[in-house]
Amino acid sequence: MAGWLRLLLCLFFSVGVSTRQRALAGVASSSKIVTSLPGFPGRLPFHLETGYVEVDEDNGAELFYYFVESEAGGENSPFLLWLTGGDHCSVLSGLALEIGPFQFVAEPYNGTVPSLEINPYSWTKVANILFVDTPVGAGFSFSRKPEGYNVGEISTSLQLHELLLQWFIDHPKFLASPLYIGGDSYAGKIVPFIAQKISEGIEAGRSPILNLKGYLAGNPRTGENIDISSMVPYAHGFGIISDQLYKTISRHCQGEDYNSPTDALCAQALGSFNSLLSEVMSAQILLDTCAYASSGPRTATEKSDGDARKILSEEAGILMGKQVKNPPPRVPPGCIVSEHIMHVHCHHCMFIHSLS
Repeated sequence: MAGWLRLLLCLFFSVGVSTRQRALAGVASSSKIVTSLPGFPGRLPFHLETGYVEVDEDNGAELFYYFVESEAGGENSPFLLWLTGGDHCSVLSGLALEIGPFQFVAEPYNGTVPSLEINPYSWTKVANILFVDTPVGAGFSFSRKPEGYNVGEISTSLQLHELLLQWFIDHPKFLASPLYIGGDSYAGKIVPFIAQKISEGIEAGRSPILNLKGYLAGNPRTGENIDISSMVPYAHGFGIISDQLYKTISRHCQGEDYNSPTDALCAQALGSFNSLLSEVMSAQILLDTCAYASSGPRTATEKSDGDARKILSEEAGILMGKQVKNPPPRVPPGCIVSEHIMHVHCHHCMFIHSLS
């Protein structure tokens, strides 16, 4: 349920506010050790630190982070900077839903704080991971001035480089650890550039010298031309499209913009390709597009910010016992239904609040 993630954000909100108050006091960086979380029984069996690092002094922009120390031995383990997709998605999704040390207990939501449990497949078993809310405006990251939210891929990469340098100054025991830059989805545009800037900084002798070893990107977004054109041989390799259609696209779409092809035969072939591709789940090609059907008030076609707000409003109405004007449609026959669907809403529109 979407409510689960919103509740988890609330669990971390006190942490964010605490470190944020110190950040607003003009401190270049601030941190707090978290030893317990609502929903998790007892003391956390792993080292969790949260904090802020200032990355834009002129505008007072600060990036929020979660740091989880490796269970295998701290500074002796590899060090991974992890970014999530979006853009403008909170890295909390990576922490709680992907590679972090805890996860939700899969049980019906009862209106209270969701239960947390240890993730047996967490990457933190072998690596130190620094999860960062980026760019400014994502998650708990913020700017004192509205201009601080005006960032792009290059400026975001430069800010992350600054964050790393400052973070390692504050945590020198990890400086010698093998450093890797990683992320998924939209972060595929950012990760290689950060690695390049770190490499340039090393060559220029910028202190502290980071022990960069490489970078990794999962299901990365790189650029529209590459991403879209590469889908054709991928779909052909998995049998989603026929040999004939693959050959037609290869023959008539060479050098074409796949979004706006000028060749008539190419346009026709791409139309057939897109029609076939729409019948499979892009994130899991073995499933139909209805695989994530939920009994909750949302549909696969509602994707805009306005629709997202409408969905959240309907969910709030249900939680408060109100009647929804337009109830969700019945799930199509043959679709998998889950009572535990969780989704992350990313901030594509910024709402600037006074911090004074």
